[in-house]
Amino acid sequence: MRQRIAQIGFSLIEVLVTIVIFSVGLLAVSVLQTVSKQATFEAMQRTTASHVAFGLLEDMRSNGPGLVAYVAKAQIGQGSITATSAVDCTSMNTPCSGAEVAARDLWFWETMLDGGMEASPSGGVGGLVSPVACITGPAGGVAGMYTVTIAWRGMVGMTDLGLDVCGTTSGQYGTGNIFRRVLQVPTFIDPNI
Repeated sequence: MRQRIAQIGFSLIEVLVTIVIFSVGLLAVSVLQTVSKQATFEAMQRTTASHVAFGLLEDMRSNGPGLVAYVAKAQIGQGSITATSAVDCTSMNTPCSGAEVAARDLWFWETMLDGGMEASPSGGVGGLVSPVACITGPAGGVAGMYTVTIAWRGMVGMTDLGLDVCGTTSGQYGTGNIFRRVLQVPTFIDPNI
């Protein structure tokens, strides 16, 4: 008579199946982590662009006499303004013209775009990737619709709808501008108010 001996432990096949299932789970978690980091980075870039666009529009709104100087510059970003104006317009004791205030504002917001407000030994780190800001409005700085458009480079390619041309000729956004992201903020400004 034979006795049956109860099986104790796991067989090698059961162990291999467990390892494969566990590996697939770890791979899924790492892919999820990568997608999450990309989404967080894209959201941070959009938030920065929004902050710059609204801040620039508020500076334009508060500088009626210099409104024409903002539109005359038309585009900032990627180091197009290398130095602030000679006059320090941040002090209440220094009289500045509207154009001087506009020059200071444009320098400040370009520095924000390019990441100059947060620096490391290698350069600015807090700005947008390949940013361009375009300012449009009525000629002569009169009352009307003014628009600030911010373009920057995203991480994942998408179809560019071409609704705005801001930054399209820079060559920074890939073939067909598939990496270009755009935030456009229009508002009515009356320099007499």
